[in-house]
Amino acid sequence: MIDKITQASLLYDFYGQLLTRRKQQVMELYHEENLSLAEIADEFGISRAAVHDSLKSAERSLAEYEEKLGLVARFLKSGEAFRKIDRMLDDLREQYAGDPALTGALAEIQAVISDLEED
Repeated sequence: MIDKITQASLLYDFYGQLLTRRKQQVMELYHEENLSLAEIADEFGISRAAVHDSLKSAERSLAEYEEKLGLVARFLKSGEAFRKIDRMLDDLREQYAGDPALTGALAEIQAVISDLEED
């Protein structure tokens, strides 16, 4: 399970562009710049309560997008699957170290997986 801050960052990365510009700015200042609610309020000339409401509304919207689309969950599941496949390929490479053709094919598979992980 990932922590709340990482979850908020992932949700923002996937769905942030769906928020209003102001909510994007509040999320960025709070989560990325680590500004306090009071500092953000000063930045925009609004109350701390308004910043809090905007932040909570943005986080709620991001959670709703994830609930409907599930992109973050799929991303995390894919990452775990890639890591599992990598471990399996490592095990096979060790087991068949004496077979250069097979170890070469396993290395090619691992390279393809690495390319997918980078995208």
